[in-house]
Amino acid sequence: MKNETKKKILLSAILIIAIAALATVWFIFKPKGNNYDKKITVEVIYQDKTSDEYIIKTNAEFLRGAIEECKDLEVTGDESEYGLYIKKVNGVTADYNVDQSFWAVTINGEQSNYGIDSLVIEDGGHYELVYTISEW
Repeated sequence: MKNETKKKILLSAILIIAIAALATVWFIFKPKGNNYDKKITVEVIYQDKTSDEYIIKTNAEFLRGAIEECKDLEVTGDESEYGLYIKKVNGVTADYNVDQSFWAVTINGEQSNYGIDSLVIEDGGHYELVYTISEW
């Protein structure tokens, strides 16, 4: 009887190890869903009216965070107490001091009252960075 009990214990141990190994493999290789809660479009409209469009999946709350997550979109500028003042998008500089140009932020073609640091994004939103020359 002692041999039979040892066999049962050994088989039980092997079964437990096999289940643990399979569970570990499943957790490592299980399909990974995304956890993005927003999908937005950022369109860059250049001075010559050509444009580039970027689809960004993000959990960011503000437009700047979403833009920073997009590796293909380069936005730089000067930091201020109000946030980032955009000076360059994808290598194209807008300089108000030179020709009264600037990068405007619009939502579905309408001027935004907020900069990219404080503009709250919504799922399905369409945001534009538009090269603009002031008429003032």
